[in-house]
Amino acid sequence: MGTSPDLIVVFRSTDDDAAADAAVIRARLAEAGLTPTLREEEESGSFEVLVPAGEADDAIHLLSIEQPDVTAAAAEEVDPSADLDMVTLYEGEMAIAEMEAMHIKGVLNANNIPAFLVGAASMPNLAFQVKVPREQLDAARQVLDEARAAGPEAAAEAQALGDGERPA
Repeated sequence: MGTSPDLIVVFRSTDDDAAADAAVIRARLAEAGLTPTLREEEESGSFEVLVPAGEADDAIHLLSIEQPDVTAAAAEEVDPSADLDMVTLYEGEMAIAEMEAMHIKGVLNANNIPAFLVGAASMPNLAFQVKVPREQLDAARQVLDEARAAGPEAAAEAQALGDGERPA
């Protein structure tokens, strides 16, 4: 379905919540005295808000202004604490640093501790790091200490169990 020459699309989305978003935007524009139209394109599954060409600049300006209620709600959902900051758990610069960092990340992820690998394989002269959330640093250290204490035999046994084999 084409756009009427006198209507300009100021919002288009195919997200799961596109219908609700489009309805909110239409209402905001209508409250400002504009004459928005809501349209669903069944073929693409998109929702659009259109305005007459003469109102397009005003609509775009209104939509670009931060809305206090949306900003306040979003701020309440964000945890600004430093507990979520990523801190370095491991840093290695040796030839095997990338492999060791990947193993550490795997052990942490297997224990439900989010870990991120920082480094570039294409630049082996740079360090590889494993970073974890600050609030989980102690737990990550404990998991690694336990894994090191268990030794390579425990790792081989865990791998065998993961592959569906029974330990010897």
